[in-house]
Amino acid sequence: MRMSKQNKSLVPEFRFPEFENEGGWERKPIGDGFKRVTNKNTENNQNALTISAQQGLVSQLDYFNKKVAAKDLAGYYLMHKGDFAYNKSYSQGYPMGAIKPLKLYEKGVVSTLYICFRANRGFCNEFYEQYFEAGMLNQQIESIAQEGGRAHGLLNVSVKEFFKDVDILVPTIEEQQKIADCLTSIDELITLHTQKLDALKAHKKGLMQQLFPIEGKKVPKMRFPEFRKAGEWEKCALSDVATIRSGSTPSRSNPEFYEGGDIPWVKTTDLNNSFITVTEECVTSKAKVKINAIGSVLVAMYGGFKQIGRTGMLKVPAATNQALSVLNVDRKQVAPEYVLVWLNAKVGLWRKIASSSRKDPNITGSDVSKFPISFPEIGEQRKIVDCIFSVEEMISEQSEKISSLIAHKNGLVQKLFPVMDDVV
Repeated sequence: MRMSKQNKSLVPEFRFPEFENEGGWERKPIGDGFKRVTNKNTENNQNALTISAQQGLVSQLDYFNKKVAAKDLAGYYLMHKGDFAYNKSYSQGYPMGAIKPLKLYEKGVVSTLYICFRANRGFCNEFYEQYFEAGMLNQQIESIAQEGGRAHGLLNVSVKEFFKDVDILVPTIEEQQKIADCLTSIDELITLHTQKLDALKAHKKGLMQQLFPIEGKKVPKMRFPEFRKAGEWEKCALSDVATIRSGSTPSRSNPEFYEGGDIPWVKTTDLNNSFITVTEECVTSKAKVKINAIGSVLVAMYGGFKQIGRTGMLKVPAATNQALSVLNVDRKQVAPEYVLVWLNAKVGLWRKIASSSRKDPNITGSDVSKFPISFPEIGEQRKIVDCIFSVEEMISEQSEKISSLIAHKNGLVQKLFPVMDDVV
């Protein structure tokens, strides 16, 4: 039996002062606040849309670089700006599917697999965009879906169940707008900081293209003033400036090799293209693994295409598994930090080698040994490293700012929206 729509417990933990005496929020079926959109595409609109977790409803041409919809879009639902679409399939971060509003275009069309709906008067679009994004419907949808399971990868939630059996909470329109304004302002701040982060990453990419010689050249396009007359760079194979080997994996069947271990053991998933100070796993001295010195540079040879070419430099003595090449660099010729940034700049070449040479993409110890490296004298190497590391530090700081803003918003959401403990 459904609870009363008015519930004294349905009051947010944090409330703006002007609404403290408003009483509890109302509880209503979605169908009381939103009208289903079922208009077909009789006007031959060709803007076929898909739901992106990050961008919302976007053009398939922009998202996939092609249209994946049927050639004939007449049977698709026609959406207008502000309408919502619910995609009932799982995606990362959306275990019960994603609900997104149409914001980027005046009109667009979506598959009839989506449930589309439009807000009635008294229901603020921006508020419910935040409400849905916060996953406030997940518990109820999960309860319904568990009874019906999945069909062809879609949650088995019927249109009738969605509009009748899934409830939303409804404060006054004024409180809706106040909460929407608060959360939207944080979103705008996150967007600005994300744009700054993207700009820093683009700056770093451009720097690395300028600071290292392009194929066929012996000097870079950009050189620090004190080294402009320093002459041409050296070019050789990695094996000419480093001894190279790989590690091993102690037997998993012997717990003595792992339990209570204090020797860091590096796998491909530990690589961060930077300094390695901690690892997911450690091994014991009984495993008899080779321990590599601080300053050793690591390269992933396999472990998945996206892992190939990932790097790290040890800041603690550590062992590695067999998926990694370990470079013990001749510091009289090259600085380990320089080798690290050089390899990071050339990750695309690693993956080109991996994908072109064999069915199962990977690189071998031989590939690593023959991999080319160009370098100036040590003083210029360190100048290049310092320049790149300074940008990476700014990128790291900017990423932390964004993470803090997201955490701040998530904390606010938990306090601004009451929780419906009962879902029936």
